[in-house]
Amino acid sequence: MRRISPIMLLGCVLLAAGCGGDDEKAPAACLEGAGLYVEGGRGDVLISDCLTENQGGGELATVGAAMVAAATELNREARAEPGGGANRRLGYLVGAAERGAEETEGIHADLLRRLKAAALYSPADRSPSATFLSTYRRGVEAGRRQG
Repeated sequence: MRRISPIMLLGCVLLAAGCGGDDEKAPAACLEGAGLYVEGGRGDVLISDCLTENQGGGELATVGAAMVAAATELNREARAEPGGGANRRLGYLVGAAERGAEETEGIHADLLRRLKAAALYSPADRSPSATFLSTYRRGVEAGRRQG
């Protein structure tokens, strides 16, 4: 029977430890539902912090579902009161998500498409008003800068 040297064993352990563990974790607040995203962040947690490089599929699904739910809720409120706080927070959410996804090599591209679709949803018989779009765009820019 052939013996493995301690150095070879250590090398194998270090190699195994480095494999498959590259998923970055989002802050816990990012995984607690839509609240963080409706509010535009919370304390020291930015929305952009919730989209991490090499994010695991389960975490990405949880974050994505919460973001789309928040965008859907904010869109409903914003259509009822164009130019209001919900309208600006809706744009902020999208801009902050874009900021977070900038350096993640495209793994969040589908989420961003879904998020924008939920944010800009409008019934077939009504287009978003100029006020809605203007406020939304200001929110997007704010989210890109500081979200």
